[in-house]
Amino acid sequence: MLSIGDGDTLRVDDRGKRLTIRLACIDAPEMAQGPYGQQSRALLTSLAPVGSEVTLKVVDPDRYGRTVAEISRGGQNVNLRMVRRGQAFAYRQYLRNCNPTAYLGAERGAETDHLGVWSIPGGIQRPWEFRHGRRSYRPAARRSIDSYAQAQVLLRQGHT
Repeated sequence: MLSIGDGDTLRVDDRGKRLTIRLACIDAPEMAQGPYGQQSRALLTSLAPVGSEVTLKVVDPDRYGRTVAEISRGGQNVNLRMVRRGQAFAYRQYLRNCNPTAYLGAERGAETDHLGVWSIPGGIQRPWEFRHGRRSYRPAARRSIDSYAQAQVLLRQGHT
């Protein structure tokens, strides 16, 4: 492995050829989404450290030319572990080539345990909404901002 881009992208060296890998079936917080993007990247770095050997189960290429794959290290599915630890969401629109039951179950477990992106009720703004600039997201338990402190928490979570 060469390097980690963010919580769902890494670059690997495959017999001298450098590949950019987009982790299949998950969507991790963007780096601009407060501490969650950094936490997701840190977990991916610990699950697949630079220099470690990983196995790829290629799903498809994406529209940007990246290889979309499930990766495993030491027999463990890294993509699934990211979701179970609350550092990525199951990417529902792209689950068809994965095990939807496993990914959705891992996400429910992380939500139940209030891990990572699920540390606030309803979870943080979904990365796909964040990328598309949707401003309508509000945490389920918060319909208005009642204090400066609450506003600061929401800003750190990536809300605008």
